[in-house]
Amino acid sequence: MSTYSTLEFTTDGDGIAVITLNRPEQLNALSKEVLRELEDVFGKTQSNASIRAIILTGSGEKAFAAGADIREFTGMTAEDGELFAKGGQRVFSLIEGSRKPIIAAINGYALGGGCELAMACHIRIASENARFGQPEVNLGLIPGYGGTQRLTKLVGRGIATELIVTATQISAQRAYEIGLVNHVCSQEALMSVARDLAVAVATKAPLAVAHALEAVAAATRSEEEGMAAEARLFANCCGTEDFKEGVEAFLNRRDPDFLGR
Repeated sequence: MSTYSTLEFTTDGDGIAVITLNRPEQLNALSKEVLRELEDVFGKTQSNASIRAIILTGSGEKAFAAGADIREFTGMTAEDGELFAKGGQRVFSLIEGSRKPIIAAINGYALGGGCELAMACHIRIASENARFGQPEVNLGLIPGYGGTQRLTKLVGRGIATELIVTATQISAQRAYEIGLVNHVCSQEALMSVARDLAVAVATKAPLAVAHALEAVAAATRSEEEGMAAEARLFANCCGTEDFKEGVEAFLNRRDPDFLGR
């Protein structure tokens, strides 16, 4: 059960954790307290062996997260801004570097820091009413939680530049067309689709999934570095009990029983 003031955190018997941003009156805006609690809860998911996949969503139907809490920007200096950006980047890098897949179930607005939070997740599913954007230039700012970097990697430099410098909001369908989200579904089906995907992941070998996430992340480096990382991680899989179990189960035509060893 949840022990947080801005989040809800639940787990079930299928190895799925659900983290819900729970500030619906503020459209789940990312205050400093939200970031602190996100850092804490995602740290706990990494050390909990029973959790194999994570769903991140927002409470209500209006917003996944409508950005940073603008009230906290009042009086911010250049020095404050650097600390502010680096703090958010640290939390979002923790999410991106998770050894367990994180699925963003995006309901409603995902703007500014909310869009950056979604992009830090490994897989994104959007409801039909979702809206995406990086509107920071409207405040005389730029994205500070990794948005300029992750958006460029996901959709390409040209589209990323246009979205950021014009502060344009786009629909879920357009986000799907440019590769920002993996799937679009109805609001009613959002959590069911996310959960089906999480359950599918949870049945796989946990160490292999973790190594796959690391190998995919290495694709942003040079081809030589990426290939070297893939070979190293493939070799690591070969030394696991789950690898032996997977091969034996396949040859004996039965379902594997992966233990994460």
